[in-house]
Amino acid sequence: MKQHLLFLTKQAVRMMLLLVCVSIAAFFLVSLSPVDPLQANIGQAALGSMSQEQIAKLNEYWGVGQPAAERFLAWASDFFRGDMGLSLLYRRPVSEVIAVKFANSIWLLAIAWVISGVVGFCLGALAGMKRGTWVDKVVKGYSLVIASTPAFWLALVLLMVFAVWLKALPVGLSVPIGMEAAGVTFADRIRHAVLPALTLSITGISNIALHTREKMIDIMESDYVLFARARGESGWSIFKNHGFRNVILPALTLQFASISEIFGGSVLVEEIFSYPGLGQAAVTAGIGSDVPLLLGITVISAAIVFGGNLIANILYGIVDPRIRKGGAGL
Repeated sequence: MKQHLLFLTKQAVRMMLLLVCVSIAAFFLVSLSPVDPLQANIGQAALGSMSQEQIAKLNEYWGVGQPAAERFLAWASDFFRGDMGLSLLYRRPVSEVIAVKFANSIWLLAIAWVISGVVGFCLGALAGMKRGTWVDKVVKGYSLVIASTPAFWLALVLLMVFAVWLKALPVGLSVPIGMEAAGVTFADRIRHAVLPALTLSITGISNIALHTREKMIDIMESDYVLFARARGESGWSIFKNHGFRNVILPALTLQFASISEIFGGSVLVEEIFSYPGLGQAAVTAGIGSDVPLLLGITVISAAIVFGGNLIANILYGIVDPRIRKGGAGL
């Protein structure tokens, strides 16, 4: 019990340090950006027609000319008190903007995460059991090709084929254009989420399939599987009695560790499909120099990714007790 408490305490401290470092890095990277907030959000023509007093108020609103360290400390003190600030673009509390955007993204990411995990596990296990056959070559070839394919390129291809050529799915957004929120059905949301979810699923399958394949090959070459073959077991019987139970936990740990990849891929995918989720909001905040919103999204995303990696580490300890004992001394 004491070791578990010590482990959780260390993980909590690491998470706090991670969030601090991530927020500092994100803030100063935005501060070093050559983008002028006034030029990007107001425009040169509008600025030319304003008085010096109006421009001074705008500079104060966007934080232009204020020392970066002072602005960061002011934001950090408010954040630790539970106030994430006011979005400069949306003119709403950052927490409200993130809640709305996260609600759009979470089920999209969850669908892609589950599909990529299930399909990747099945393909990897099948390829490992059929090592050297055409099935193994097809799965391995597919995984290697997709692993080297940029997510945004795949999104553009799917958009061109299914939305432009076949006109079977909508081009983008999360709901039909011009429809009131009360009139949007669950089927409408599903249709608009198909292409983004499919893109994230396809790109997420490859790593899980390749890792599961390698683990399955090791299992199939183990002594207990050779003994099972000697007793007359084969095919499905070997997988059910020996393969599944030994490969499922490593696959689960990899699945939780892949949360960071899903989040990273969603930024470009949501931008391409104009899907109003957390990824698109991050791009909009970065381009528009909305520092409070960008920092809020960065911290929340980092916390979610850290949580996925923490679950993966715990599962690794369950799979291999040596990792658990080694981690207790870190």
